[in-house]
Amino acid sequence: MRIGITSPVVVQLPGAASPWEADAGIDELSLIARTADRLGFHHLTCSEHVAVPVDVARERGGTYWDPLATLGHLSAQTSRIRLVTQVLVLGYHHPLQIAKRYGTLDRLSHGRVTLGLGVGSLAEEFDLLGAEFTARGARADDALRALRAALSQRVPEYRGEHYSFKDFVVEPHAVQESVPLWVGGRTPRSLRRAASLADGWVPFGLAPDRLRDMLAKTELPDGFEIILAPGRPLDPTGAPKDTAAALTRLRDAGATLLSASISARSADHYCEQLDALYTLAREL
Repeated sequence: MRIGITSPVVVQLPGAASPWEADAGIDELSLIARTADRLGFHHLTCSEHVAVPVDVARERGGTYWDPLATLGHLSAQTSRIRLVTQVLVLGYHHPLQIAKRYGTLDRLSHGRVTLGLGVGSLAEEFDLLGAEFTARGARADDALRALRAALSQRVPEYRGEHYSFKDFVVEPHAVQESVPLWVGGRTPRSLRRAASLADGWVPFGLAPDRLRDMLAKTELPDGFEIILAPGRPLDPTGAPKDTAAALTRLRDAGATLLSASISARSADHYCEQLDALYTLAREL
């Protein structure tokens, strides 16, 4: 069973983040990344918000480390684990900006980048950044096609409804022949977008029965990834049976990859939990 981690510290949601994360920094995060890398976990994540309105932050949180800077640092701390943006908001960036920035990260990390991408839902942030909110779905579809054309090319070329480019050099560019693209969302539209334009789907907040029903109604390409997360943090040392049951439920719901949040009292305890989780997963 392949398991990645939803990185602590970098995103701190009210009621979900552990108390120790509030005072943690890059040293604690690097320790966790190195441990996950040594054990053989599949990926770690970093999400994106540029600026969150104060009233919205009470629900969604206000701490969101920049994914490019964070993953760039962690790439130098690790050697195997994949570096996942979960998620990067497509509407905030021109596709060639993403291709250049994360193509450079792919070069620095020797081909370990996976781009988790989303349409976005925070209208105030779109307005702040001068990005179009109402047509964000169609623009995101076009951006996904443009990224597929651009990510691994020195001189990319694309012509679409919202984005067009040719005769521009993008160097460095990604070293992977095809950078994996995952699409986040919880609607049938997001699943169709992922199945037709990307390599994986990262749903959230859906019951297992609903997930199975949506997946059964959608034709998925070979090798397509379904990345699921448990509804609450796992406690593999304190509650190993519950942890094993949670992993099994996600696998039975259709997961090809798991992205786990982990309950911990400190960074050192988090690493102990990673060790226990890895052992548990190997036995399933």
